[in-house]
Amino acid sequence: PRLFLRLIGLGLCLSVVTACAPAPLTPEPARGGERRVDLNEGWRFHKGEAEGAEQPGFDDSAWRALDLPHDWAIEGPFDAAHGPSQGALPFYGTGWYRKHFTVPASAPGRHLAVELDGAMSNAHVWLNGVELGGRPYGYIGFGFDLTPHLRPAGEDNVLAVRLTPEPQSSRWYPGAGIYRHVWLDVTGPVHVARWGTYVTTPRVSDDEAAVHVRTEVRNRGAAPAQVTVRTTVVDADGEEVAHATADQLLPAGEKDTVESEVAVPRPERWGPDHPYLYRLVTKIRDGEDVLDQTVTRFGIRTISFDEERGFELNGRPVRFRGVCLHHDLGALGAAVNRRATERQLEIMKAMGANAIRTSHNPPSPEQLDLADELGLLVMDEAFDMWGRTKIENGHGKYF
Repeated sequence: PRLFLRLIGLGLCLSVVTACAPAPLTPEPARGGERRVDLNEGWRFHKGEAEGAEQPGFDDSAWRALDLPHDWAIEGPFDAAHGPSQGALPFYGTGWYRKHFTVPASAPGRHLAVELDGAMSNAHVWLNGVELGGRPYGYIGFGFDLTPHLRPAGEDNVLAVRLTPEPQSSRWYPGAGIYRHVWLDVTGPVHVARWGTYVTTPRVSDDEAAVHVRTEVRNRGAAPAQVTVRTTVVDADGEEVAHATADQLLPAGEKDTVESEVAVPRPERWGPDHPYLYRLVTKIRDGEDVLDQTVTRFGIRTISFDEERGFELNGRPVRFRGVCLHHDLGALGAAVNRRATERQLEIMKAMGANAIRTSHNPPSPEQLDLADELGLLVMDEAFDMWGRTKIENGHGKYF
C-alpha cells in the first residue's frame, strides 16, 4: 500500500483575520498532534478577473466567504457549450482565492510553508504581494516556503491564489478551484524534509519482516547540528514492536539521508482481505529535546511479477478485479470529501473490486489513505497523456 507521510507537531497556533472580524485558529491536534495546521477555513473567493488582487492592500470585503475544499464549477449553471463530457459545467475561466492570517509571537525561529494538495489549474500563488511560484497541473500537490515573506507577529498577512483553467483542457469533468485541502507546515530549523520518509519491506517471512527506512533530514539552521534519528514501528494496537537509532551530523543549510532497518517479529501482512497497517514514528532528537516528529503509515507485504503466475502479493497469485475511478464525487463535484470518498470505495469493495486505477491522474491523499485502510491495490496514474495532447489544451502542452 501507499506510504502516506503524517507530520507531527510543533504546536504553533495561528489566528485568522477575515474582512468581517478576526477569529482565532487553534486546530485540534489530529492523529496524535500534527505539525501541519489545517488552513482550509476563512478564505475569500471571487469568480472572474480581479486586477491587483495579489496585493495585500486589495479590498476583498465584497468577495464570497467560504471554506476549502471548494469546486466552483459544480455550482453551475449547466450549459451545453461547456461540453457534455465535462458535465456541461463551467470549469474554465479565472478564479481568485485570498486568505488573511497573522503569526504569533512564537513564530521567529520557526519555518512556515504552505502546502496545496491540488488546485485546478494553472495556479499562481502570492504572499504579501510576492509571487512564490505556480503549478500548471491541477492534480498534484505543491508547496512554498512562506518564511522569508512573512510580516511580524500580529500583522496581517495575505495569501492569494489565482487559477486559470482553460477550455478544451480535459476529456472528463475536472472540477475547478482549490478543490483539495490546504495546509500550513510548521517546523524548527532541523526537521524531516517534506515527503522525506520512505519505507519498504524487502524481506518478509512468517517469523520476521525487514522494514527498511530512508529518512531525509534537513538542517535549515546557520550551524551544524548533531542529532539522533530514532525510528519506531508501532502496531495497530499502539504497541512498539521494533526500533532503531542513528546519530547524524547535519551541515548547516544541508539535507542528508539516514538509512536504517528494523526487524518486526511475527508480522501481520497487508492484503485486500486483511489491510493491516503499522505506523512508523520518526523522532529527531538533540539530547533529550525532540526537534521534530513524523508518523508514516505502511503495510508489510511483498509484491512480484511472474510470467507464468502473474502478479503475486505475499507469495500468492492475485488477479486484479479493478475499476477505473475519476477523481470527482459525482453530483458532489470534485471538492474532496473524506466520507464521500470512503463510501465510494466501500461500494467498490462490496461489488468485488480489489483494485482501483486513478483515471487519469494522481488522486487526493485521502483516496490513497482510504485505499490502504480498506485493502485496495492502486494503479496511480500520472497523466492522461504527455508529449502531445488528445485535446487542444491538454497537459501535454506543458509537460
